Amino acid sequence: MAVDREAMARELQGLVQGAVRVAEPLARYTTFRIGGPAELLVEPAAEDDLARTLTWARERGLPVTLLGGGSNVLVPDEGLPGVVVRIGLDGIRWEPPDPQGRRGVVVGAGTVLARLVHEAARRGFRGLEPCAGIPGTVGGALVMNAGTRHGSIGQVVDWVRVVEPAGRVARWSREECGFAYRSSRMQKEAVPVVAARLVLEPGDPRVILEEIRRHTAYRQRTQPLRYPNCGSVFKNPPGDASGRLIEACGLKGLRHGQAQISEQHANFIINLGGARAEDVLALMTTAWRCVRDRFGITLEPEVRLLGSLARRWPPEAPERDAASGATEPA
Repeated sequence: MAVDREAMARELQGLVQGAVRVAEPLARYTTFRIGGPAELLVEPAAEDDLARTLTWARERGLPVTLLGGGSNVLVPDEGLPGVVVRIGLDGIRWEPPDPQGRRGVVVGAGTVLARLVHEAARRGFRGLEPCAGIPGTVGGALVMNAGTRHGSIGQVVDWVRVVEPAGRVARWSREECGFAYRSSRMQKEAVPVVAARLVLEPGDPRVILEEIRRHTAYRQRTQPLRYPNCGSVFKNPPGDASGRLIEACGLKGLRHGQAQISEQHANFIINLGGARAEDVLALMTTAWRCVRDRFGITLEPEVRLLGSLARRWPPEAPERDAASGATEPA
């Protein structure tokens, strides 16, 4: 029996405020510029709309995929079934300073991370400098505990407001969020973030802005920001760097279709124009297997593999390399 997606969209639109789209191409919503259509794409206007959307999808047995700024995801070429929820709840609300001069700020999950980082610096509050230059939204940064070796966003969190699987809006403390290296409880349980309260320390705006400038300049100097990409492809293993390991395998410049392991930073895969998710997955597979075979290290993806791609990782089948079709570095 054929599914009437237009009827589903009309039904959901009658329950929520915000856009509901059918067969919406997802490439435009990701920094990789890769991916097929969403069966239904929903952009809730408020927290209650998000909760109603999740309840509606659960009652109908539809899979739900959460999408923030799309900066660390890979969407399959065939797209995503069910409901894709693009969380765009933004806004920044500053609280009065406490007796120690610290300041709380409540931020909507859809707020652009760079906006928050720079606004905090201009106001003279520090703690977000490691997030300088990281693309995407605050919600996405919280889910993956974004940062650098100098620190991460989870360190300044007081609480995070989420929508639990039953559709209830709840507040989780920093401890309940389970922040770890490039992960969180929200990520592991696929729980959407709607807002968070951060606590920042006072500082000299000039010093903070200079540190942000250094972080940003370093990223521009070492990362292939001229091309669409998803950020770091793999997490760094303890005591080492994925980029160094992949480079040591001689894989810089390796291409598959229009995707390439960056010649500038081996832990980045770039879209040269028209790359497909299958191209990226083939390069990831080659790098993963080469590092495993040469160094005995199993790399863990930092990029979120969505839909059918998640079911195909890790690439245990040895015949996949032979079928990958990857070409030698240029």
